[in-house]
Amino acid sequence: MPELITSKSNSTLQHLRKLMASRKYRYECRAFVADGTKLAAEALRWGLGIEALILREDVDFPVPPGVRELRVTEALMRDVSRMETPQGVLALCRMPEPKPLDLHPGCLILDGIQDPGNLGTILRTADAFDVPVVLADGCADPYGEKTVRATMGAVFRRPPVQAATEEILTQCAARALPICVTALSDQAEDIRRIDLKSCVTVIGSEGQGVSQAFLSAAGREAIIPMSPHCESLNAAVAAAVVLWELARGKR
Repeated sequence: MPELITSKSNSTLQHLRKLMASRKYRYECRAFVADGTKLAAEALRWGLGIEALILREDVDFPVPPGVRELRVTEALMRDVSRMETPQGVLALCRMPEPKPLDLHPGCLILDGIQDPGNLGTILRTADAFDVPVVLADGCADPYGEKTVRATMGAVFRRPPVQAATEEILTQCAARALPICVTALSDQAEDIRRIDLKSCVTVIGSEGQGVSQAFLSAAGREAIIPMSPHCESLNAAVAAAVVLWELARGKR
């Protein structure tokens, strides 16, 4: 039977707000929120554990057996949802168990990608090109509400691995994996001339670029050729070019 919620102070709604606001709380609870009809459907489709579905009173959405169904008014949905125009569906999801780091040639490593929209777009693009992604230090939370929304369901289909930079570098050294970093430097080579499928590739943030730890360990630096009057590309756009090159190299 659906549970009707009529108060802003309801404990489940408070839990949802805190999950959306605090990365620390998400990982303590091993839970996160997916906002919107498509994301909730993707979570169900790909077998992600859903603890509860919070639905606006007038929304028709299939609720599987064993999943709590909570109904709220439009006003309460607007109060909880962070979307400008809420779709009336919130899914309270269980975070998947963390996967161990298992690097191999052709992996993409994200270093300090802090913008949730950029991170989500990169994860979505990597899923489209079937490229595994590892999040190093300084990245936004892949289970933050904005990131989850930007992935358009990719975070459910291919949960990213998260690992400390030191652990990544240690495994690369132990497995003799060459590292290629994207960089705006004089020694950087045209990315089209590098066999990315034979190494792990690192992309840094727009503002800071790749961290010194990865720069020091890298055997090669790559640059995306562009018009001389352009300084750089958006991180998600640069990642899309790298992912295309990775995918092209696999064919």
